[in-house]
Amino acid sequence: MSTIGSMRGFLASSIGVTCAAALALPLTPPAVAATARPALGAEVATSTRVVATVDGSAVRRTDAEPSVPGSTQSLPLRPLTHDRVADPPTEQGLPRRDVQRFSLVGVIWDDPTVELHGRVQVRTRAVGTGIWSDWQEVETHNAEHGADPDTAEGTSSRVRGSTAPLWVGESDGVEVRVTPEEVGERSEQTAPGAGDPTPTAGTGIVLPLPLGLRLELVDPGDPAPAPGDPDGATRPGSLTTETGETAEALGAVAADTAASAVNTELAPLNATEIPELGKAETEKELLALRGSELTQEQRAKPYIGPRPRIVTRRGWGANESWREKKFVYTKKVKAAFVHHTATGAKYTCKQVPSLIRGIYRYHVKSMGWRDVGYNFLVDKCGNIYEGRAGGVAKSVLGAHTRGFNSNSMGIAVLGSYGTTKPTAAAVRGIARLTAWKLGLFGVNPRSKTYLKSGGGNLYTKGKNVSLNTISGHRDGYSTECPGLQLYRKLGTARTAAAKYQGR
Repeated sequence: MSTIGSMRGFLASSIGVTCAAALALPLTPPAVAATARPALGAEVATSTRVVATVDGSAVRRTDAEPSVPGSTQSLPLRPLTHDRVADPPTEQGLPRRDVQRFSLVGVIWDDPTVELHGRVQVRTRAVGTGIWSDWQEVETHNAEHGADPDTAEGTSSRVRGSTAPLWVGESDGVEVRVTPEEVGERSEQTAPGAGDPTPTAGTGIVLPLPLGLRLELVDPGDPAPAPGDPDGATRPGSLTTETGETAEALGAVAADTAASAVNTELAPLNATEIPELGKAETEKELLALRGSELTQEQRAKPYIGPRPRIVTRRGWGANESWREKKFVYTKKVKAAFVHHTATGAKYTCKQVPSLIRGIYRYHVKSMGWRDVGYNFLVDKCGNIYEGRAGGVAKSVLGAHTRGFNSNSMGIAVLGSYGTTKPTAAAVRGIARLTAWKLGLFGVNPRSKTYLKSGGGNLYTKGKNVSLNTISGHRDGYSTECPGLQLYRKLGTARTAAAKYQGR
């Protein structure tokens, strides 16, 4: 067979062989040239392409070839004009500038163990209107998301420190400033007859910013036609037969097929969605999927919610060539951790596939993770999306709650919910998803369970911790996530999920 098309035909008709080939591929990290951590003070890997020079600083763009939809512009931050005399410089950023189109923004730095203590603010110019936004806050506390300490993913040399990504909509101009936190000093002297020391103004201490700050401007792009589509278009990231690089194209097709094949117990190969089922049909499916593991009591009364509709990775346009090829599983799913993405709520539900592609690209290309961190994502319309690859009915190991990724799943509601209340549809989406997925593993959504900590800022490594089976991120790690307003709705989600299960 000498063409890509014939290879696709062979793969499409030989599912088992393709899956075996995909799983046998070496664990090769995806190309992350712009985010591979350089030596301190060094330039980013030269395999990224310089596409512009602004104010003397190279603007580098990854995956910007014309045949590849989407891209990341990675711009090094500089001391701002009024701060150039400080040593080390305090405030860093970029003045207003024209850039190529993007829709999602974040800031990364060299060392993932270093936190950014300060404020990150951006302004963007909307495509079409040319109107500049007000200053928008970017969530800086992102260290609590990620793989557990001491794991291969958590200690990879590709991982970078990062803010949360912020969705800004289609833009072609940007301005950013990063201002370090100033800590006031406290006097150690006590006034006569007084108790505690009295705070004084002092000179204050400015906490240093992390080294290697870079602004990441992500264009999610449009998903290219999948392999085997009638128009015969090449897969995103693949090279055509004219280049002679057929092995890369073959590997990309295998990655696509493998990501879809792990869901074939629930939907046909290459399905863009897994359809919802009624409760009776879901109970029959449970017996087919996990019948040998169920007790006699569970067989007689399988507490499980109806399977909800789930948009697959193919449905939202995942480029499977970016992620690491091997799927990693944990033993079971005992609990669900609810998050918010902190990407802001200024999105429409039609934009969600693009938003998820942007988060995926940021997690893998900019932050250096093996795949998107969350197992599932839910939008404000209540739609549910497959996250990390490996199969929606399986116990896929995620990178969502540092210290508690084993035997759990992460559900991220798209948006920011510190002051904004989540929609009823989003809360219902959480309830429907947990009723089904926890039900697959015999878990009561209103109960508690024990999880062993992998290490974090609340619990020491190895400690058995009692947690709600539907918990907020902040229950496992000291963080604002999933936002106060969403956290307050978790009781409602637990009650609804239990009712869906028939409890």
